[in-house]
Amino acid sequence: MTYRILVASYTNEIYTLAFDPQTPSLTLTSTTTVGHHPSWITPHPTDKRIMFTALEQTEGKIVVLTVDEEGRLSVVGEGSSGGADPCTLVALEDHLLLGNYSSGTFAAVPLSTEAPHIVDEKTIIVPFTGTGPDKERQEGSHLHQVVPHPTRQEILVPDLGADKTRRLVREPDGQWVEKGAIAYKAGAGPRHIALYEDVVYTLLELTSEVSAHRVPPLPAESVLLDIVPTMGSPPPPEAASEMLAAEILVPTPNEAYPTPYVYVSNRNDPSPEGDTIAIFSTVNASDKIAHVAEIRSGLKHLRGMVFGGPDDRYLIAGGVVGGGVKIFERVDGGKGLKEVAAVELAAPTGFLWL
Repeated sequence: MTYRILVASYTNEIYTLAFDPQTPSLTLTSTTTVGHHPSWITPHPTDKRIMFTALEQTEGKIVVLTVDEEGRLSVVGEGSSGGADPCTLVALEDHLLLGNYSSGTFAAVPLSTEAPHIVDEKTIIVPFTGTGPDKERQEGSHLHQVVPHPTRQEILVPDLGADKTRRLVREPDGQWVEKGAIAYKAGAGPRHIALYEDVVYTLLELTSEVSAHRVPPLPAESVLLDIVPTMGSPPPPEAASEMLAAEILVPTPNEAYPTPYVYVSNRNDPSPEGDTIAIFSTVNASDKIAHVAEIRSGLKHLRGMVFGGPDDRYLIAGGVVGGGVKIFERVDGGKGLKEVAAVELAAPTGFLWL
């Protein structure tokens, strides 16, 4: 079976790749021009022919796409993101939720069953404020991800600029209100999160650490369990300030991979072998995280990665400034990764398995 994968990028294009595990091979099959820096892409919740991306620019924009059986895309609509530089979006049953990085605004855009599938004139915009000690990166609120809680009516929004993950709830009148937050140490810079059971694992970009918080239902406060470096050994002193962790994933356990692991990408490693993907255990009986393994990816500035294929067997990852796109297969029950296919692409940032 051949898998189709959409690739968001820091170009003007979204790419479509074909991955054949039998060969194995990874090939570029089509390219669609959509506008400046379509860095993230997400599917419609019910109609899998519809996709949404957002353009990272001062006047943030949503682009609505349709996809055919071969993975070819067509632009069918566009609208405002409700802020500047949207870098994250997710579609719920009736709304498209976005985080605008530079303006620090959360936006909820109503969805429609008719093209162009968004009603941006009815968008609800929620501005946030906050700062941290890093004057260059934390001069204001910077929303970096929007994550629906899998079992609660709650949206989690890591705010890199304010050192917190905001916990949002939709009120009966349709407004989105912050009802609590997961707090981090000053200057940590929460970028992305992953959830497993009642624990939220947070990728702290500015300090290159992973934290684990037990997060009970609101209004209860979260509890810090553990915090560990994203790298097995300290980086070279001259490179430490430039090495910024990027992505964190916890694929759901299944029959093929029954033990859950936390996968983290590190960026800007000076090694000629490229950036690392680190693997950690989820919290143990003592509520501690353990470093399991570290794999050199051959990628430079490894920003995005996503699991896919049968049993989430494969991990696709990209190097924004070098190495193109690679697919790794999970081995040793998920405690390791081996490269199985690669293709050269310019500035890949995010992925969606079709």
